[in-house]
Amino acid sequence: MNRTASAFLLVALLTGLLVALSFALRIKGYGFGTLGIERLDGLANAASFIPLAALYAFAAMLVTILPIRAAAVVHANGTTPVYSTALVLLATIVGVQVARFAFGNNSALWTLIDWQFIFAAGIIVAHLSLDTLRRNVLLRTLAFIGFTIATLACLYWTFRF
Repeated sequence: MNRTASAFLLVALLTGLLVALSFALRIKGYGFGTLGIERLDGLANAASFIPLAALYAFAAMLVTILPIRAAAVVHANGTTPVYSTALVLLATIVGVQVARFAFGNNSALWTLIDWQFIFAAGIIVAHLSLDTLRRNVLLRTLAFIGFTIATLACLYWTFRF
């Protein structure tokens, strides 16, 4: 939990500083300031969490059903990179919107109230509790069923929008 919070805060802070630098360059009249903000706006989209959640739920489903050695490989090479990607993407979005708010855009924080951020929170909570879900057979079975439903729901919402 401590590593999650420190990584989130560090990425959000560095992104906020990068956006502040882009705003400063744009105010001075340089064109790359606008280019930097446009690139971060293109990256910072809440809809990108739905396919990430589908990938994470599928990998977590495999972790709950596979034997321990194979589950460790899937956990190390499947769930952890997707979790890190979701955490960094969420921190980037928060950093961009906080920097926009700091530079006078009072409606920038309303962007953070989007229903699609539930998928990012779901990835983070599932990753932090994945070890607990492998403890006994009942939790493992319930987690497998839950991750299967989550995978299918995320895939449905991915192709729906």
